[in-house]
Parts: sequence; C-alpha cells; structure tokens
Amino acid sequence: MGDMANSSIEFHPKPQQQREMPHVGGFGCTLAELRSLMELRGAEALQKIQEAYGDVSGLCRRLKTSPTEGLADNTNDLEKRRQIYGQNFIPPKQPKTFLQLVWEALQDVTLIILEVAAIVSLGLSFYAPPGEESEACGNVSGGAEDEGEAEAGWIEGAAILLSVICVVLVTAFNDWSKEKQFRGLQSRIEQEQKFTVIRNGQLLQVPVAALVVGDIAQVKYGDLLPADGVLIQGNDLKIDESSLTGESDHVRKSADKDPMLLSGTHVMEGSGRMVVTAVGVNSQTGIIFTLLGAGGEEEEKKDKKGKQQDGAMDSSQTRAKKQDGAVAMEMQPLKSAEGGEMEEREKKKANVPKKEKSVLQGKLTKLAVQIGKAGLVMSAITVIILVLYFVIETFVVDGRVWLAECTPVYVQYFVKFFIIGVTVLVVAVPEGLPLAVTISLAYSVKKMMKDNNLVRHLDACETMGNATAICSDKTGTLTTNRMTVVQSYLGDTHYKEIPAPSALTPKILDLLVHAISINSAYTTKILPPEKEGALPRQVGNKTECALLGFVLDLKRDFQPVREQIPEDQLYKVYTFNSVRKSMSTVIRMPDGGFRLFSKGASEILLKKCTNILNSNGELRGFRPRDRDDMVKKIIEPMACDGLRTICIAYRDFSAIQEPDWDNESEVVGDLTCIAVVGIEDPVRPEVPEAIRKCQRAGITVRMVTGDNINTARAIAAKCGIIQPGEDFLCLEGKEFNRRIRNEKGEIEQERLDKVWPKLRVLARSSPTDKHTLVKGIIDSMTGEQRQVVAVTGDGTNDGPALKKADVGFAMGIAGTDVAKEASDIILTDDNFTSIVKAVMWGRNVYDSISKFLQFQLTVNVVAVIVAFTGACITQDSPLKAVQMLWVNLIMDTFASLALATEPPTESLLLRKPYGRDKPLISRTMMKNILGHAVYQLTIIFTLLFVGELFFDIDSGRNAPLHSPPSEHYTIIFNTFVMMQLFNEINARKIHGERNVFDGIFSNPIFCTIVLGTFGIQIVIVQFGGKPFSCSPLSTEQWLWCLFVGVGELVWGQVIATIPTSQLKCLKEAGHGPGKDEMTDEELAEGEEEIDHAERELRRGQILWFRGLNRIQTQATGPRFLDLVNHKIAPRISEACTTFSVAK
Repeated sequence: MGDMANSSIEFHPKPQQQREMPHVGGFGCTLAELRSLMELRGAEALQKIQEAYGDVSGLCRRLKTSPTEGLADNTNDLEKRRQIYGQNFIPPKQPKTFLQLVWEALQDVTLIILEVAAIVSLGLSFYAPPGEESEACGNVSGGAEDEGEAEAGWIEGAAILLSVICVVLVTAFNDWSKEKQFRGLQSRIEQEQKFTVIRNGQLLQVPVAALVVGDIAQVKYGDLLPADGVLIQGNDLKIDESSLTGESDHVRKSADKDPMLLSGTHVMEGSGRMVVTAVGVNSQTGIIFTLLGAGGEEEEKKDKKGKQQDGAMDSSQTRAKKQDGAVAMEMQPLKSAEGGEMEEREKKKANVPKKEKSVLQGKLTKLAVQIGKAGLVMSAITVIILVLYFVIETFVVDGRVWLAECTPVYVQYFVKFFIIGVTVLVVAVPEGLPLAVTISLAYSVKKMMKDNNLVRHLDACETMGNATAICSDKTGTLTTNRMTVVQSYLGDTHYKEIPAPSALTPKILDLLVHAISINSAYTTKILPPEKEGALPRQVGNKTECALLGFVLDLKRDFQPVREQIPEDQLYKVYTFNSVRKSMSTVIRMPDGGFRLFSKGASEILLKKCTNILNSNGELRGFRPRDRDDMVKKIIEPMACDGLRTICIAYRDFSAIQEPDWDNESEVVGDLTCIAVVGIEDPVRPEVPEAIRKCQRAGITVRMVTGDNINTARAIAAKCGIIQPGEDFLCLEGKEFNRRIRNEKGEIEQERLDKVWPKLRVLARSSPTDKHTLVKGIIDSMTGEQRQVVAVTGDGTNDGPALKKADVGFAMGIAGTDVAKEASDIILTDDNFTSIVKAVMWGRNVYDSISKFLQFQLTVNVVAVIVAFTGACITQDSPLKAVQMLWVNLIMDTFASLALATEPPTESLLLRKPYGRDKPLISRTMMKNILGHAVYQLTIIFTLLFVGELFFDIDSGRNAPLHSPPSEHYTIIFNTFVMMQLFNEINARKIHGERNVFDGIFSNPIFCTIVLGTFGIQIVIVQFGGKPFSCSPLSTEQWLWCLFVGVGELVWGQVIATIPTSQLKCLKEAGHGPGKDEMTDEELAEGEEEIDHAERELRRGQILWFRGLNRIQTQATGPRFLDLVNHKIAPRISEACTTFSVAK
C-alpha cells in the first residue's frame, strides 16, 4: 500500500494550471466539471485532480470548504450550494392516479365478463322484438308482469353494472390508500437515515437529504454512502462497489491510489473522511435512478421496440430539475439504485429467483388456484345445464321452431343463464383472499410499529408466526449493549474492581491511557449525561466506549491525548474486522521510530505476545506456559462471570529500518501485553422471560456470537437459553466446522443434521459460520416438520445470513445500513422482546387469514351449490346476480376487514408453531366448514322447495323472465345473509374453542361491520325492490330469518362437541409447496451461496423500481398470484390499506 497509505499525499501540480478561474456563485468548480470528475476511477481520477486542482486540498479550496473544519454551518451558504449543485434527493416517479387505479381494477377478468353480460342484458331489455306478442315464441316471455314491470327489464343489467362499479371503486380506493401509506412509510424510513459530517469543526449527524456539495463526511464500516465524494484521508478503507460495477471483490480506497467514493456503495472495512462532490440526481447512483425513473414512461415502448433510447439521460436530467418542486424522495441508502450495469445484466439479474415466496403465500396461491378451477368448472356446468334444459324443453318437448323474430327473446334467456354462470364464478373465486391478506398484514404492520418492529417486507410479519428457530446475536439483543470494564489484570495483579490510579505504576498507566485513547475510532467518545443523575452517554462502538470509560474511571482523560495526536497523523490503522478480531494503530514517535498499539480478543492477542509488563512497568518474558497459566487463572474465571475479555498490547519499532506495513502478520506480532480487561454487558432484565415465552411457544432460541465460549455459555445460562440438566451443545466456530465438514472440507447436510438440533450456543463464530448454520437448518429434512428460521444481525457481514433466513431482523440502533438493507424487519429498540411481539403478531396474521378462509369457504360452498342445484332444478338461481355480488361484498371486503383486524392475545404463544408443511385449512376448520355448510344447505333447500307452504305465500320457482321479485326468494336471500352474519361470529375461533364471543368487544371494527352489514341488509330487503330482486318482508318473516341465523351459533356448539380425531375421513387443504418444489428453487440459487446472498442485497434495490411499475393483473388463478407477488410482497411496507377506511 506504500509507506504513506493513509495520509493524503501532496501532489505537485503543474504551475500553469494553478490559476483558479471564477465560476458560478463564486465556487471554483462547475457542476459539469464535478460530474465528469466522478466518472473517472483510480489513476485516471488522480491525474485529473492533480492537473485541475493540484490535490484534494486544492479541490476543497475551490469548493470553499476546509478538510478539517468542514463547512461553516451557514444557512445561506448551504442554500446557495443546493441551488448550484443540486439537493441530495431524487424526484420520485409520479404515483398512479386514482383513475389509473380504477382502470387497473377494471382489468379483472370476472368483472369484464360481468360487464359484458350486463351490457348485453341492458341492450336486449331496450329492444322490443316485433314477435314478442306472438304465440310462436311460446310462453317464454309471458307471465304475471304488467306494462311497468316489462319496462323495468333494464334494471337487472343496470344493477349488475352498478355493483361492478362499487367493487371497482372499493378496489381502486384500497390500492390508492396502500400507495399513500407506502409512500408515508418510505419517507419515515428516509427521515431516520442520518450521516455524520463535520461542520464548524463539530461532528454532526444530519439527515441524508441535508448533505451538500463541499460537506466533509465521515465514512465508517457498515455505511452505505449517500453521495459521491473524494477521499481526503482513509484508514484501511475497503468498499463494495458491486451495486455499481457488478464486481463482487472489495475495492481498496486510499487518498494516493484510488480516492473516488461513489453513492450507493457499501463500506466493508475501515474508516475515513471524504469531501462531497456530487449529490442527488448528479451522483452516480442518481444518474441511474433518474434514468430508471424517467425511463418509466418509455419502458413499455422500449419493451416493444427492443431498443434503448439514447436521449433518455439528458431528458431525465432536465425533467429531474423541473420536478424539483414536486414531492421529492430523499436519496436514501436503504434503497440505493442498482448500478450502472448493462441492460442485459439487469435483465439477467431480474431472472435470478427471488427469495422463496413466503410460506403463507405459497399455500394461499395453491389454494386459490384450486378454488378458482373448481369454480370455473361449476359455473361452466351450470350454464351448459341451463342452456340444454331450455333448448330441450322449448324445441324438443314443446316442439317449437326457432323463428327469426323470436331470436332476441331466446338470446335474453341465454344472457340470463350466462349471468347466472358468471355469478357462480364470482362467488366461487375467493377475490377477498388477497384483500384479507393485505388488510391483515397491513393492520399488523401498523400495530407492530408501536411494538418497535419496523416491517420492511410485508410477508415477513406472517412468516414470523411460523418461526421454529431464532438465531440471535448476543451483544445488544440479549444484553443491554451498555458495556463497562469491571475487572482488570494490570502489572501482575488481578483487580476485581477498578483499581485506584495510585496503585498503578505511572508508566503502565500512561501506556494504557495512550493505547486506549489512540487505538479506537475517534468518533467513539463518552459525553456528559443529558439529564442530571443519568449515566454518561456512550457514542460509537460500545466496546471502545467501555475502555474509554475505564480511562475516565482511572481519573485520566482521553481527549487531550487525541488532540495531541489527531486522526490524520495516525501513520497506519488496521481496523477491526471479523477475521482479525483485533484493531491496531501505528503512530510515529518523536525519535523517528514507530509504536504500534493493539487491542482484541484476549486468547487471540495473547498468542502474539512475547512480553508482559510487570508491577514496576518493566518487560518480562511471556512464554506459552505463562499464557496457559493466565488463561486458567485470569481469563476463564472472568469469562465464567459472563465477561468479555480484551487484551491491550503494544510494540516499538526502531527508526533505523521501517517495517513492511502490508505484512500484517509480521507487524502485529512480538507484542508486549499491557493489560487484560473484563467487560460486562449485563443481560437485559426482560430477556429471560421473553426466551421462556419462546420456548413455551415451541421456538428454539440459539445464540450465535463472536465472544469466547465461556462468556457465551455464562450469558446463555443467565438468559435461560441453556438449562442445567438439558442435553445441549455449546460449540466454537472451529469445532462446529470440524464436525460438519468432510475430509475435503465440504459441508455435508447429514453431518449438520447431527449437530444443529442440540446446538444452543455457537461461540467465536464467523459470519460464514452463521450463514452455514442458518442455511443448514432451513434445508434440513430431519424431524416432523421443516424449520422456519429467524435471524438477528447488526454487522455488514451478517448480510448473507439475514438474507438467507426466512425472516431477518436488523438492529435499528446498533445495526449498519447494509444489515438493515438485507433485513425484513428492523428492531427499532434492538431488544429481543420485540422479536417475541413479532411472533405474536405473525401468528395472529396466520390465524386471521385462517378465520377468514373458514368463513369464506363456507359461503363459497353453500352459494355455489345453491346456485348450481337451483339452476339445474328450477332453471333459475334462487340467489340473483346482484344479490350474489352483495354477498360477495359481505364475505370479501367486510369480512376480511372484520376478521383480519382481530388483536393478538398472549394465548397465541401457548401453541407450537405451524411450520412450513402445516396445511392452511386444518381438520377442525374443515369440520367447521362442512358442518356449517350442511346446516345452511338444509335450511335453504327446505325453504326453496317447501318454504311457500310454511309461510303461506306464492312460490317463486319457475318465474318467467322479468317477473317481479317474490317474497319466497327474498326470504331465501335474507335467511342466507343472516346465517352468514352469525357464522362470522363462529369464524372468530378456529381451534375448536367453545366461547366464540371471547374478546369480541376488544375489536370495535368487527362489531361495527356486523351491525353495519345487518343495517344495510334491512335497507336492501325492505327498499331494494327490483334492482336487488327483493320484495319487502313482514316482521314475522324477519323474525324467522333471524331465528334461523341465530341457529348457526347453536349449531356451532354442536359441531364443537364432535371430536375432530374421530373424523379421519376429513382431508386437510392448502398445503405448502412440496419438498421437491423447494429444492428446485434452492438449486437455482447456485453453488456460491454467500455470493448469491450478497448479490441479493443489491437485487432488492432493482426490485424496488420494478415493484413500482406494477404488472397488470391477469386471469383468475394467475391474477391472484400476481396480486400477491407484485402488489404485496415487494413493497417495503404497504402499511394499512383499508384499515384507514374503517377508522
């Protein structure tokens, strides 16, 4: 890396290019200059900087900023920079208008069929054929109707059209409010996105949108860069630029080799300072973003022509400027653009299989397709039977001849049959399923916000309900992440509490203070408490905060040391990473020599020590035997108390010969140990109870940590992850790998299957170990059911494991941007108990959808059978098209709202998880569905065939075309709706509970909807008249309908009495995708599992754009697939659909 890797090299510019030219607004660079500069890389970029500005400091001078002090925090200056160089946001694609959403809703095939049928019906009703009165057409059009009734023939067609309009408007409104909520959530995520800049010499956290050109920004491990910039000074900085270049290798950045930092790239290692040179639409990511956003309108044309528009870029720029006043979307790393890859590459990427569909989606899709097919068959048979019956009766039995003038009359009959068929289809197809899923998920997502779960992918909240295993980090999740040094070993003495400064030799104390103050990130510090009596505030890395706190406890201060040796004078820094498990910093001594300070995991660093400081501060030899003694007497006792042990050491180099700093193993060796400290990170008080709840709910909690095995075991015991007397495994990463790999070093699933079921603690683990464990558990076929795994992570290198897991939880406070981007849910309080809340909400979603299914399938079965048999026996459906559409509305929109918003209860945590293979419709639910269907069908057929005798009214059977509505069929319709209303109360319980009213008043939405539906039903029956085919009913008839409805509740108790175990004949339905289907998808992930997972991080970004250009919905079965996949899944959190309407 060269001798001066981290100090900014002074290049000597050519004298003639030193003149600074006046530019816009008094700045020495134009926007176009900076844009062209950021398109260069490596040596080319350096040469350009050298020729144009002299060096990076020259660039800073031109931009009127100071490399050390940053910008003056002057509002006018910042505003002027925004005007000249742009703001750090990208104008979003225009949201779809309400009319566009209406048009989309109209594309639904079943609705189109209904519209066509209704229009034909309308047309025919206005057409009076000349032969209508003639006897030749038979009595098909005769009947009891008078002139007025005959003229009212148009009403049915109009009513169907009106119902279709209602359905379309409701759907469009849902979509519109989803879009609005989604954008609201988006901006909430954006506002939380902060970045560290230096202004007036102070470190400030500013929102990403507030960054301006000329800002001096601090970059550190785990950041996602929000703007383009040039590196001023860097320590061991490595960047993952694959989101822009597609190359997965990390790129080393330094001020003297390659100083160009680009927005949307991830900092994988190290730290540094950069001057911001391009923001928003002018940054590299912004240029691509604008291309994608502006190209949105052209996308369809592009697909047709297969060409690329050349002018897209320039037009996108001007358009972006014009849109400055529009609602702007801050440029937000959480969804940084998929980079400047070629079109083909982009297309290839889009074909990479996305993370498996969530468990519930898989089951629902399968079920919906099956129901859709069954409905289609039933409706086709209905139409065929009706047509055949009519044709045979008219032309064969009555022996009539088809006359030309009778054609419109016959066609009207065929249209009527067709409408009946379509109506059967409308009722059979569970249109409400996607709606129920969305409402339930969206409602849960909104509520989960209050429980500190920020859901980024809607389906994650439902998957969480099925979780069978949680692999949790230790630090910050199970512990408080407020670390303090409680024990230390200094100068041959083991102190069980903080030693008095006077007890230590000045030399040891001085070395210790320097080693801690200098060899830690300068952004880490301890600030005074915000309130009196509170604890001091820890900023930055918590382990380093503990060490700095130790310095303060020793009555010394770290700030003067840092001022004496500022960060840009550090000669070389080896930053902490998961491979090194240590951090080292080299400084130059006044005599020209060098001193290296190192700190890290004690068992690793002590192996590199050859000396130790004795009580007088003199060097004493430190042999392997001494090390073993120290491990036994000092480190193990500390670890068994649950302490993390950190070793602090140093080494001096003479001025005569400078070592090769790139040879790290040589440099960080032959060390002298100054001290070993024990750091306590207390277990969060609420965690043991939360883990007990998980275990009771059938979820296995495993701890995966980088700490040593003794510390990990002690903390696991305190949390209750391991219980005395249990058969469990606690392994270190090395031992874990030895057990699961064969002689060739390949991982074998069979070996893994022997390890993971008993594994409770994995210590000293690398991110690869974590990924291997998660993948192994998910792929495992042992045990009764396949595992659903949740993982928590905070580091950049946890990305692959978070991505691989069924649900990835990132830490909102301690987590890096990269971890958050790979996750499904962000824990805003970093607390394990929030995960338990997520489990509860997830199970509630699953149960809500099961409740809705139980209710809807009962209605489906009954309505389809009634329409089918009624049509076959009486040539007319007892339930008319408009009535069916009303029933459809009740059971779809309203029921999904009522049943999907049930609040969760603690009792959800008392059962085992459902797992991947458990069917959606359990045997108990199947018993309920069929049981209630039998009751409803018995009642309806009784009413249909002997109802007129019971109520002493005219029969409604065999009524001619356009005849007025009969009381008979109105009673059937009313009874049917009443039974659904009371069955909705039954549907609140799906596990065979007896008390269906339990907690009914805790859900006001449910009560409102049931009462509201009842109110509307009264209006429809009493005043609906011809459009709803209803005739007003007397009080007595109403009471009978209600009585039969209440009978549903009694019948529900009868069904609950029948033990499900006796009904072996009942099949379950709605199984998840089979095992073979799973493995195919997993094979497609390719062999390089980790690389794929890392690629997935970036693929999420392009899916984000694709998600906005929603694919239009098609045919019933696939349409549903589309709905779930494209409307629900990719949206980061389409929070709270119709819930807002209900409010």
